[in-house]
Amino acid sequence: MALKIVVLAKQVPDTRNVGKDAMKEDGTVNRAALPAIFNPEDLNALEQALQIKEQNPGSTITVLTMGPTRAADILRESLFRGADNGVLLTDRAFAGSDTLATSYALACAIRKIGDYDIIVCGRQAIDGDTAQVGPQVAEKLGIPQVTYTEKILSIEGKKISVLRRLEHGTETVETSLPLLVTVNGSADQCRPCNAKLVQRYKYAKTPTEKGNTADQSLYESRPYLNLMEWSAAFVDADLSQTGLAGSPTKVKNVESVVFQAKESKRLSDADNEIDELMKELITNHTIG
Repeated sequence: MALKIVVLAKQVPDTRNVGKDAMKEDGTVNRAALPAIFNPEDLNALEQALQIKEQNPGSTITVLTMGPTRAADILRESLFRGADNGVLLTDRAFAGSDTLATSYALACAIRKIGDYDIIVCGRQAIDGDTAQVGPQVAEKLGIPQVTYTEKILSIEGKKISVLRRLEHGTETVETSLPLLVTVNGSADQCRPCNAKLVQRYKYAKTPTEKGNTADQSLYESRPYLNLMEWSAAFVDADLSQTGLAGSPTKVKNVESVVFQAKESKRLSDADNEIDELMKELITNHTIG
């Protein structure tokens, strides 16, 4: 059974390198000041999509990402790993989007894609850690969702069986297509880039990346090198629901917390020391 799969992926700032310039005055992330990487759990999601494609000949994978022009890097990386095409959703109107505005824009783009059977995305992005975008997209599209997915076990007709990883074990869920699943970091790690696919897609670019200097004959003779680039107008997005205008969530501050040795405390097994520590933790609301 040939399936049409959409993978939602995000290029995120590497939160291991958060510095004093990580945040702008308006409360949004200063992405230009941080190295950009493929969101880790979105790679787990891509691997699940690739496994579905292998098990269902004729299936196709479209990777959708929202961000600035440089976010096309993860579209190329997805092609190198086995995806079929990529869409960059980019517009200044999307700048500063919180999870509500992001899910709205992605839902608009998915409706523009049209026919799909499965939407796969990572459980959460490391820059926000909210785990909200995937479920919000499913709600806006009016389709079922399965979160905390560790493995897509089987697909038979319009029925799908999914293994979920929970805090104290696992459970198997069966539901119908179309469906959105969010994938845990405990799922299979994504396969490495394929050398042949790197050679095939290394010149894949969006229209903005190509500009006026590109060899147009190359992109006319090899249409698979043309990455799609969609604007807010193209996906019929209501601008009042995008970007800062559509984002009720405001970030007050972003900082990197690193514990120093001087902040540690050594205790013996004496009852009075343990009692003092417990009182301290309760007083500062660490516990209790």
